[in-house]
Amino acid sequence: MLEADNLACRRGERLVFTGLSFAVPRGGALVLLGPNGSGKSSLLRLLAGLTPPAAGRLLWDGAPVRDDPAAHRARTRFIGHQDAVKPALTLAENLAFWAGLLGADATAPKQALARVGLERLSDWPARFLSAGQRRRLALARLLLAPAPIWLLDEPTTGLDRDSVASFEEALAAHRAGGGLVVASTHVPLGLADARTLTLGSAKAAPAAAG
Repeated sequence: MLEADNLACRRGERLVFTGLSFAVPRGGALVLLGPNGSGKSSLLRLLAGLTPPAAGRLLWDGAPVRDDPAAHRARTRFIGHQDAVKPALTLAENLAFWAGLLGADATAPKQALARVGLERLSDWPARFLSAGQRRRLALARLLLAPAPIWLLDEPTTGLDRDSVASFEEALAAHRAGGGLVVASTHVPLGLADARTLTLGSAKAAPAAAG
């Protein structure tokens, strides 16, 4: 279980949110809602361990994440607004880099490219990809090696309908295997029985956290 206990976040001098508490069990999903600037991306970065909370605690199975940040990074996959694709490298080389970083099997990049429908472009330099293809390549990182926590910031930006449907299948398989998802999105993701948390309202945040 991923648990937020009375979290607060500052961005510069601005308090983005405070008193935020929720829990996402294994196999569960939480969808973050709210207008631009409400703190959805800031919360995802905080959950990923990329920024520290201004107050409160982040827990994994009851243990504070700050006690072992390396272990938290290993169990977390974070896809942000940026695709994190090296344009001079081929698609296969981009994923091979991430596979090495994540300790994935050598065959994992080829399998991940096939699952996102990019296997025929594996030897192309990434600079030739469309925006949607770049996003599919970024999402392929989720498939390289298992990790219980997927944190997704507008993951379907630039994807066509078929690609969204394929990604929804990947989300369902991840959850069926005990993985959890926290996602910021403006479009439905097919996350059955997902809870929602609305940021940007003093009244909405405590109610959603309960």
